[in-house]
Amino acid sequence: MASSLIAPAPETTPDQIEAITAEDRPQVRSARVVHNVPARDQVRMGRAATLPEGLNGLTLAIIILFHAGALAALFFFSWQRLAVMTVLYVLAINVGIGMCYHRLLTHRGYRVPKWLEYAMTVCATLSLEGGPIFWVSTHRVHHQLSDHEGDPHTPREGTWWAHAGWLFFGQSLHAQAEGLARYSPDLTRDRFYVWLSKYHWLTIVLSAGLLFGLGWAFGGPVNAIAMVLWGVLLRVTLGLHATWLVNSATHLWGSRRFETRDDSRNSWWVALLTGGEGWHNNHHAHPVSARHGLTWYEIDPNFWGIWLLAKLGLAKKIQVAKFDPKNPKPAGL
Repeated sequence: MASSLIAPAPETTPDQIEAITAEDRPQVRSARVVHNVPARDQVRMGRAATLPEGLNGLTLAIIILFHAGALAALFFFSWQRLAVMTVLYVLAINVGIGMCYHRLLTHRGYRVPKWLEYAMTVCATLSLEGGPIFWVSTHRVHHQLSDHEGDPHTPREGTWWAHAGWLFFGQSLHAQAEGLARYSPDLTRDRFYVWLSKYHWLTIVLSAGLLFGLGWAFGGPVNAIAMVLWGVLLRVTLGLHATWLVNSATHLWGSRRFETRDDSRNSWWVALLTGGEGWHNNHHAHPVSARHGLTWYEIDPNFWGIWLLAKLGLAKKIQVAKFDPKNPKPAGL
């Protein structure tokens, strides 16, 4: 029998992370209802809605600037700069986007103390992928309308559109909480998340200033500039493309373990680049699961991070999906 997902019992310890069987499937539906917004209340997304609104010049200019800086960084290589970039990449993409924005804030696949949730969210803003309300709301829309009209980034409307083009047209919602509140009421009730959504760019500016100052102190002006190129512009550019590949590549190429109502696929190479987010068909079949790699060979470093938090007593109510290879079914079916 296929298994699905509910919250573990209150007495569950970090060593007892478990999947719950299909008899409890009604609770799965209640866990996923946060993704569903009535059609009359939806923010219009997708190519048909945003393309006619025209090009968003500010977003395009910023992306061009970061890509130009990323290319320039390649002329200033050093192992020290590579190490700094790697550490910040892990904080922004693995801890911030994968563990926090995605598995914690969007799907509530586990719980951590509020102070840690806030700290992880700040890490996510280092990715230049918008504030928490924008990111969470957009991803919930993606799940509600995945590969159908209104999906912000389905490859059915073009591979390049799914990868990055969807960001360059229409009104930018990165710093706006009001219009997206219907998708993330859990976040818009929190003043910190509303504030951080408005000023999400501040962490990038502060990190650039810190890297510039430290680079100058330990190597002079050239090192200062190189630190910013590697620690901010190249790092952000690589992180953006890694995340965008989840939107594009994992809806085009790979294997399908579960017959979901979308085109989601499992991609081992996208999983390597994103810390496990490439097991996208698994995720669309069991969106609440904090673990995306469902077999021993599906590496999922982002879940390993959650597991480590559990061992430290910081992560609780961790939800994990399993599947019956003889009868795999998505949750809720």
